[in-house]
Amino acid sequence: MSTPDLRLLQVFDAVHKTRSVSRAADLLELGQPAVSIALGKLREHFADPLFVRTSSGMEPTPLADELVQPIRIALDALDAALGHRSSFDPATSERSFRICMTDITHLVLLPRLWGELRATAPGIRIQIAPLDDDTGRKLESGEADLAVGFIPILEAGFYQQALFRQHYVCLASADHPRIHGGLTLEQFEAEDHAVFRTAGTGHQVIEQEIARQGIKRRIVLDIPNFLGAAFVVEHTDLLMTVPRRLGELLRGRGDFSVLPVPFPLPDYTIKQHWHARFHHDPGNRWLRGLIANLMSESGPRVTESEGR
Repeated sequence: MSTPDLRLLQVFDAVHKTRSVSRAADLLELGQPAVSIALGKLREHFADPLFVRTSSGMEPTPLADELVQPIRIALDALDAALGHRSSFDPATSERSFRICMTDITHLVLLPRLWGELRATAPGIRIQIAPLDDDTGRKLESGEADLAVGFIPILEAGFYQQALFRQHYVCLASADHPRIHGGLTLEQFEAEDHAVFRTAGTGHQVIEQEIARQGIKRRIVLDIPNFLGAAFVVEHTDLLMTVPRRLGELLRGRGDFSVLPVPFPLPDYTIKQHWHARFHHDPGNRWLRGLIANLMSESGPRVTESEGR
């Protein structure tokens, strides 16, 4: 016989307390036949009568007296586990969260996120990790709580929330010797370009569209992060195609011109992603809501990808 289930253990405890099948049935709000059947299963499992009818009621056998304490400990533990609800108070929590994101998102999100944390959740700690091919596994294992960016490999099998639509602009030095006030396709093709190739930024979209449209782009500087590339663009005559939010941020902090791209490029959506294991975790839900409020251009919308 398999291990007794929760209801059988409850019947055992009730009969031991009441010394009566009928009173145990009343205590558990069950029919008396159901209690009798459960008691029969217990007797079969333990190969012992467990309770014997006497003039003073159903008296426990020596084995039943041995079992009552461990069974009550087990029932108490189950009650505690089943009644437990995970809670999270950002004002008092000292939890550490890890977010996978691009270095662009560092600039766009982290200053505002940090200001909000200091005001409402001073004990919270944030660890930042780069986006890479291992990001999905990190979300699944709990090594990372969220991933923020343009991450097509996480479209299936993960929860996702759209934060904002992103499109591209061209970045040039404000002192560029040939680019003033606008950028034509001819100028785009004639100038030298810097590119950065960072996971989560949608740089593949640019490369695919330029190739599809047959546009020439002479790349003379290929760099793995935008910080170095942006500094070079500010002080040279190179051009760089960047996400709009980054371009706007840099224009406010350096000597840059932000120009429309002189050919059509598709928009893409920046999202935050998380694994189903942590969908109902109160801390994860709080962090997702905070990031959505800080970054969304409109009301946040959560969707669950197919394929999970």
